[in-house]
Amino acid sequence: MLDIHSMIEANRSGKPVGLPCFCTANEHVIGSILGFAARSGFPTVIEATCNQVNQDGGYTGMQPADFMRWIERMAGEAGVPMEQLVLGGDHLGPNAWRREPVETAMEKARELVKLYVEAGFTKIHLDASMACGGEPNPSFTQIAERAADLCAVAEKYAPDPEALIYIIGTEVPIPGGETEEPDALDVTSVPRFQDTIDTHRAAFEARGLARAWSRIVSVVTQPGVDFSHTSIFRFVPEAAAPLCRAIEDAPGLTFEAHSTDYQPTEALRELVENHFFFLKVGPELTFRFREAVYALAEVETLLSPAKPSRLAETVAAVMAAKPGDWQDYYAGDDARIELLKRFSYSDRIRYYWNDAEVAAALTQMMANLSEQPLAETLLSQFFFGRDFGAPPASAQTLIAEHIERAVKRYFTACGFEE
Repeated sequence: MLDIHSMIEANRSGKPVGLPCFCTANEHVIGSILGFAARSGFPTVIEATCNQVNQDGGYTGMQPADFMRWIERMAGEAGVPMEQLVLGGDHLGPNAWRREPVETAMEKARELVKLYVEAGFTKIHLDASMACGGEPNPSFTQIAERAADLCAVAEKYAPDPEALIYIIGTEVPIPGGETEEPDALDVTSVPRFQDTIDTHRAAFEARGLARAWSRIVSVVTQPGVDFSHTSIFRFVPEAAAPLCRAIEDAPGLTFEAHSTDYQPTEALRELVENHFFFLKVGPELTFRFREAVYALAEVETLLSPAKPSRLAETVAAVMAAKPGDWQDYYAGDDARIELLKRFSYSDRIRYYWNDAEVAAALTQMMANLSEQPLAETLLSQFFFGRDFGAPPASAQTLIAEHIERAVKRYFTACGFEE
């Protein structure tokens, strides 16, 4: 079984070792991640967020037990033992119900945590940083007390509490990337980091959670990395140096970096070298998926099948008819919005792949592309990374290979070599 505590001690001692955390609910992306896991044997962290998977079904329609069974089935099909996987719950707290009164939101957050740990999730990010029900932004002390409240639930209902690892932290980037185009990002200050540790330790002690405190392995901080619709904020080690040194005075802890999508591989490696042990990635994976699917849609058009999928047109029509997942994020004239809907780093298009019309178009496209061999001379126009003379590839293989561009580089940055 994966010994994360030993890996963290290695990181703290200066070894450039870390773990990617793949945060996605896209079936094709998870299939590609598991395919790579089967070939490499690397320990693999797959996470679901509170908005994707919760007791109300989230936007996937799945509760935590449903997601776990889904992963178990896909892992079995890929030949990946579950012992190789770590399942995580991200932003577990009141976020999905933050418009409700705080006690109502927290009661639902308790149920959320209970369901995640009962289902077998072991990497638990306790995030109670958001204001609820119109209250003022909670203080560090209030955030810590709410996190300890949720931790007590996890300890009570987990089949084996000793198997849990916890992530805490209030410096949480906006899920999915920045909604505007800031000029720069503030790195978490050392005093704010220390306040996080001190308030959480006091809250855990007040609840008699000393054993649980020993299972806290990382703190979410802002190292100065994020992305907006068209910009990437690269990690600058010098700017984060005071913060990175501060973790050395916190025994057993490392950092967790959110929104590391699109960072250059060198920057990801620098994060790991500076004690950012967990690297979270999500939109980059579905961004690569979208690239591959749209490239194959161009191939399909050139092959002129009897029943074309019209995938790109279908996606555009559905996004226009159901704008709820992008309209509050994109601004500008019509031309700019159309570009952002398809090409922005925030990849809001990822919310539409499970739509019935879009899913049917994708299925039709894949069926059309399976009817005849895909000529190398045609594919090389759209898939530049394939060598001439490479084995013939199916459409599904081409999608998987493209997604693995992201998967592989995260493992490389974390010190893994095939």
